[in-house]
Parts: sequence; C-alpha cells; structure tokens
Amino acid sequence: SELGEDLRKLILALYNEFLSEDGKGVNYKGISQSPKFATYKRLTGELTRVAVETASREEKLAFFINIYNALVIHAYVEVGPPTNMWQRYKFFNYVSYVIGGHLYSLNDIENGVLRANRKPIGALSKPFSKGDPRLKVALHLHEPLIHFALVCGAKSCPPIKTYSAKDIDKQLTLAGEAFLESSDGCQVDVKKRELRFSRIFKWYREDFGKNDKE
Repeated sequence: SELGEDLRKLILALYNEFLSEDGKGVNYKGISQSPKFATYKRLTGELTRVAVETASREEKLAFFINIYNALVIHAYVEVGPPTNMWQRYKFFNYVSYVIGGHLYSLNDIENGVLRANRKPIGALSKPFSKGDPRLKVALHLHEPLIHFALVCGAKSCPPIKTYSAKDIDKQLTLAGEAFLESSDGCQVDVKKRELRFSRIFKWYREDFGKNDKE
C-alpha cells in the first residue's frame, strides 16, 4: 500500500501538471521530459515486490485502477497510442507491468482483477485459468463502478483521476455520477422522450445487471 500511495502521489502530480482542465487532454511530450516521470518509471520497477494477494478489496480497487490508468499513459508516452484495431488488441493484451512477480497486461487488470475474472469483450476465454496464481489477486465480486474510473485513451472515456483506498466506494460513486451527468455518459432528449447512454453500458451489460430492468 505504501508503494501504491507513492505512485499515486507521483501520478497525481503529473496529472496536475500535464492534464487539460477537463481531465481528458494529455501533454505526452511534456510528461516524457518531466523528472517526475523518470522517478515514476523507476518506482514501477519495484512493483515486482508488491504483495497484492494480501491486500484488501479497497486497496486492490484503488491500486489497480491507478496502475491501469498510469500504464495507459506510460505506454502512450513510450510507444504511442494504437491507431487501428490490431494495434489496439496488442496494446491492451501486451502492454504490461510486473506486479508481485507476475505479468499484468491492461486486459488482465481490467477483466482479470477488477471484473473478477470475466471474459473481455469479444473474447472466448477468461484472462486467468484455474491454475493461474493471479486468480488469487482477482476480486471475489466484480465492481461495475470501475467503468467510470478506467481510462482507455478514447475521447468518450471518463476524466483521468487518482483514487485512494480510503472511501474508494464513495469516490467511485461520485465518478459514476459525474460521468452520467456529462454528455458522454448520458443524453436526455425531452422531445423524443429518449435516454441515450454511453456504449459502456452495452459493452459491459452483464456487469450492471442480469436483465434490462436491473
């Protein structure tokens, strides 16, 4: 938790310096030249020693959300954003950190850990097999609110923030409310009596309920 908090503070400092006011624009060139980013990269090497298996649900949520969002930006700075579907597939399945001695891709973090080992969109299998040691790290129950906190780099993604284990559920609830108050999350057409929601609710339908009513 100490290393996670140190990384969170560094990430927050970088965000404060290089993010646009709406939290969606990133000055990647500025980040690449920042001494804070050099320190961040050095600290990520210590992730291999982190004992994530014994962390609480709240610690895992905050830690892996922050790590996911930072890894996306880290990869954008180092190798650039994906420009087509094949590059996007490789990006989310191969861009990784070594955490607790095991490799975690963006896909592993989102679908394996935070979604309690559920199949990614369009995949035939779950990220972690029965014998995979990372299965012990996965949440026991998926948390749908992560979808309002994880940032994949698309314009329709939620704003980038950092999260702490203390009051993580409150922070995620506020992130969800803020996202749905934006035009990216929800649009209300009074004349047509229509609600239009983000595709997140279609892509991750099973996370939000077993049926339309839920």
